[in-house]
Amino acid sequence: MSQPQSLDAYIDGLPKAELHLHIEGSLEPELMFELARRNGVSIPFDSVEAVRAAYDFSNLQDFLDIYYAGANVLLTRRDFEDLAFAYFQRAAADNVRHAEIFFDPQTHTDRGVAMETVIEGLWDGMTRAENELGVTSKLILCFLRHLDEAAAFATLEAATPFLDRIVGVGLDSSEVGHPPSKFARVFARAAELGLKRVAHAGEEGPPAYVHEALDLLHIDRMDHGNRSMEDEGLIRRLAGERMTLTVCPLSNLKLCVVKDLKDHPVPEMLRRGLHVTLNSDDPAYFGGYVNANYKQLAAAVGLTREQVTQIARNSFEGSFLSESEKARHLAKIDAYAA
Repeated sequence: MSQPQSLDAYIDGLPKAELHLHIEGSLEPELMFELARRNGVSIPFDSVEAVRAAYDFSNLQDFLDIYYAGANVLLTRRDFEDLAFAYFQRAAADNVRHAEIFFDPQTHTDRGVAMETVIEGLWDGMTRAENELGVTSKLILCFLRHLDEAAAFATLEAATPFLDRIVGVGLDSSEVGHPPSKFARVFARAAELGLKRVAHAGEEGPPAYVHEALDLLHIDRMDHGNRSMEDEGLIRRLAGERMTLTVCPLSNLKLCVVKDLKDHPVPEMLRRGLHVTLNSDDPAYFGGYVNANYKQLAAAVGLTREQVTQIARNSFEGSFLSESEKARHLAKIDAYAA
């Protein structure tokens, strides 16, 4: 008689989408060194091991400091293609069938890299992933919230020739002290351009930021949202509106948003009817791609096979795919689960 399949093995084969992935945060130390050599860029580390040792953060800002330093090696269209395709290879190995990836153009344009170089390079990697790996993807332009509104407007303007390549806009970087309201007018302009809207809120920032993202940015999807659990009315609202939350367990642990994965709010989110997904955020820095997030969280909080399957279903339902594309993926999950 065959042994029942382990939950880890079940997760390995489960089709899923990833909705919260910063492509610059998938820059593994090996590729960082390769691109530094290729482009003649000096980096403040003498070995891959030294880079990995530096990936020990106590908060979001510690992480961002090294994140921006690493991004300095990305200069050419080929660099951005290599970065994207390296991520998609890891995603495909985790049975991610669709990914909606963030990129931070200001991190690059402020260094003199053209918007076109960034977008066309990422698009090359995305096209290659679909052709060679069967992984589809969409691109979301994020504004850096520690910069001002004028810089965000300038970035959106610079991106307008490439709107056929961009599905939406997002808001990332240092959350505390930079409320969503700071970017309400930019998001209104993005809506006029027909772009979807997402925003990081309620990771380190208070529940009030989640309210602002909903009421002032009119978001289609919520990135993180952990601290929504501190506001009973907000929990009911998010559940009632079927607002998708793109939760990132290993990121939360690494950045000390939770002290232990056993304390993670996902089980309570599910119990309260929230539309939760699991994602890797910045996997090169936070210790794991999508399947590691599923497996480590499942082990820590005791997720069931049914809950894991529901989370995977949520990932496609919360995506910006067409209804027919969603239905095709959901049918594959149902067939796999059966």
